[in-house]
Amino acid sequence: MSIADKYSPKDFEDKWYQFWMENDFFKSVPDDREPYTIVIPPPNVTGVLHMGHMLNNTIQDVLVRRARMKGKNACWVPGTDHASIATEAKVVAMLKEKGIDKKNISREEFLRYAYEWKDKYGGIILDQLKKLGASCDWDRTAFTMDPAMSEAVIDTFIHLYKKGLIYRGVRMVNWDPKGLTAVSDEEVIRKEVNQKLYYIKYEVKGQQSAVLSPHTTDYQLPTTASDTQYLVIATTRPETIMADAAICINPNDERYFHLHGKSVLVPLINREIPVILDEYVTMDFGTGCLKVTPAHDLNDYELGQKHHLPVIDILNDNGTLNEKAQILVGEERFIARKKIAKMLEESGNLEKVEDYKSQIGFSERTDAAIEPKLSMQWFCKMEEMAKPALDYVIDGGVKLIPDKFINTYRYWMENVKDWCVSRQLWWGQQIPAWYAPNGEVVVAKTTEEAISQFNLQPSTFHLQPSHIKQDEDVLDTWFSSWLWPISVFDPSVIANPKSKGNADIQYYYPTNDLVTAPEILFFWVARMIMAGHEFRGEAPFKNVYLTGIVRDKLGRKMSKSLGNSPDPLELIERFGADGVRVGMLLCSPAGNDIMFDESSCEQGRNFANKIWNAFKLVKGFSIATVKSEGAGLTNQVAIEWFQSRFNEALAEIENNFRQYRLSEALMATYKLVWDDFCAWYLEMIKPAYLQPIDAETYKATVGFFKDILKLLHPFMPFLTEELWHDDVFGEREKTDCCIVAQLPDATKTNDKLLKEIDAVKQIVSEIRNIRNTKQISPKEALELSIKVNSEIDFKEYQPIISKLANISTFNFVDEKINGAASFLVNRDEFFVPLAGNIDVEAEKENIQKEIIYLKGFLKSVDAKLSNQRFVQNAKPEIVVNEQNKKADAEAKIKILEDSLAGLG
Repeated sequence: MSIADKYSPKDFEDKWYQFWMENDFFKSVPDDREPYTIVIPPPNVTGVLHMGHMLNNTIQDVLVRRARMKGKNACWVPGTDHASIATEAKVVAMLKEKGIDKKNISREEFLRYAYEWKDKYGGIILDQLKKLGASCDWDRTAFTMDPAMSEAVIDTFIHLYKKGLIYRGVRMVNWDPKGLTAVSDEEVIRKEVNQKLYYIKYEVKGQQSAVLSPHTTDYQLPTTASDTQYLVIATTRPETIMADAAICINPNDERYFHLHGKSVLVPLINREIPVILDEYVTMDFGTGCLKVTPAHDLNDYELGQKHHLPVIDILNDNGTLNEKAQILVGEERFIARKKIAKMLEESGNLEKVEDYKSQIGFSERTDAAIEPKLSMQWFCKMEEMAKPALDYVIDGGVKLIPDKFINTYRYWMENVKDWCVSRQLWWGQQIPAWYAPNGEVVVAKTTEEAISQFNLQPSTFHLQPSHIKQDEDVLDTWFSSWLWPISVFDPSVIANPKSKGNADIQYYYPTNDLVTAPEILFFWVARMIMAGHEFRGEAPFKNVYLTGIVRDKLGRKMSKSLGNSPDPLELIERFGADGVRVGMLLCSPAGNDIMFDESSCEQGRNFANKIWNAFKLVKGFSIATVKSEGAGLTNQVAIEWFQSRFNEALAEIENNFRQYRLSEALMATYKLVWDDFCAWYLEMIKPAYLQPIDAETYKATVGFFKDILKLLHPFMPFLTEELWHDDVFGEREKTDCCIVAQLPDATKTNDKLLKEIDAVKQIVSEIRNIRNTKQISPKEALELSIKVNSEIDFKEYQPIISKLANISTFNFVDEKINGAASFLVNRDEFFVPLAGNIDVEAEKENIQKEIIYLKGFLKSVDAKLSNQRFVQNAKPEIVVNEQNKKADAEAKIKILEDSLAGLG
């Protein structure tokens, strides 16, 4: 195969992905190999690829490809989530464009339109993942509303209902007035917004005094009987005062002792409400008084329940005021706020208005401000299910990576609240609950089963199917996705948890790794563990790798609204999929946020280009027909060194993977390839211009390149597969591909050789630095003298040093060389005579500056070592490191002082 002159990923990325697909390299069926299984966190069927998906799926692909190359039966299950709220909103918008109102069509008609929309747009994100190189078993692609999966969801509801874990009741929920449904906590986005704080005056019934305001501490009694006493309360929501059920004060607040047992009048509507006492109220916050509105605030609701207050819901589902408000009926809540503020001002009930910032919840799907609302919903009891889910993590059965999230997980699980599982939508699994005309309810899988249950009860005997009605609501999307690791293999086991299940679930479950975001650790991860324990008796995965949030270089979370999120497909077009993968992973340690900059992708592309050019260099070598003893012996040292260095790096990479430190594993690979192989090894063995290379060195170099491609493949699949099939590596079978090549195993390293070559590299670098600072051409040969003080046999490395540093004369001396640039590598002293090459006076000045700098550095080190507290409290290795710094600085100062003296 002829290799292109320039690296151009778009010339071969699609080619190799299609090849992998056609030859079933991603396909997995149970066999006698060890399975390695990952299930994809199913992206919303409405979604398109964003930077978070890029990171998450790159990590998954690296793990899967690596497992495949280790000989495991790797199975990565893809799929999508039906995303009830988001998808319904998309379909409603589509219908609106067609002139169709959802309210004017049947549920069946709506679902038909919804499936048409899903079939047209639902697979977009999965197709985009293929551009990234995701090696999923696409034959296993699942959808959370596939018939078998939907049946499993219904079976789950019935199972939990029979166990007493599902119930129906009125509770406070997050209400989306635009989507007209309850939403879960994870679907509420908190934003800081500018608001107004309204100080409203409530008349104290039957009392006379001055206004009771937090801005004064001494209150004067009225001088006339006509004076009226007011209580001032601050609120951001004046439109809810008509729903007030009480005013609450702290019983220990001396300012309000005289109000105990009193009542006040709600402004504008003059409804009388009591003053209640509760230590829940903070005396030094606001005015020290709290308006209690049980229908429109969760904390107020709990306070109302405690004090047996009435619940007055003044808002319709769409956020407009209803008849219970008595005024401004039909007005939208935020318009009502402005109008009521004006009415309060006109009536003399508004003391003042202040600017105020606070956190407000918004619906993730519709961006409508969330309204706390009492609503009849279906709930799942969580406390019983949470305990084993917590035990798995605490006992290590499920490892969170990084483990800093364990405490967060523990807090959530120990403070778990019941889960609102019903949604007021049509797109989703309809709740299997049935209502008789008298209001009685049964839970059953079908109408026939429901009728049978009703007819066993005297109060509903002789009912016909036409008499009963199924619950209109659907189940929360998470109620299907918490079954995901089970239902993608065998959803039928949900109906019979004691069943062993089919061959797939017996082989692939539990899965190995889950890669997801920390923000859904409770809402999805914990619930999957609950479901796994409930239906399979074990956790659904062994490890949970938690990614960070992708942020821009200013630290802002990437989002469409900020316009700071690049288009992933455009990045792939510009930098290649391998470049983007490397760029993402280089800056993404587990659990930490990623400060993403496109320069990272550029770095990834440059790395790919470096590999490409290195391959061209090796491919371009001509092989000597006659063995050259000199070059062969010199190259043998380089070969032995790189083999040891490769094994050393391989052990480091393996250890990083064991700890799920993928970013560090990539960086170790990056340094091995760029620094050790390209910058040093290839330069060591590269023949002179137009000269051939000996066959043994060529064979070893090609072997090294093949092993490097194996190491790189999980990170850079397209580039490695393209180079793997070059004829440099000889003829092979069509299916002999890098994607299934066996990863190399680490063998012993020659630590002595590694240490000595490190010294050789430092020597070459020092000589190159002398050339740069003295402006000596690399083409000009130099003389090098060495005063050896160590055990290193520099004669063995003389050819390498001479070649890489362009040294013509290599001397071993017993004394220092005057008039030479000098440096120290470990304990050995090196001298490069510079007579005729330098300005002596300028050199003296530079050496003096370096001595001054080193003496200052030495002073700071001495200060540390003379500090007894530091020496006693610091780790021994840190103290030894400081002592080594001191010895190194002293040795360098002596060398420089000798050089200075030698210059006269």
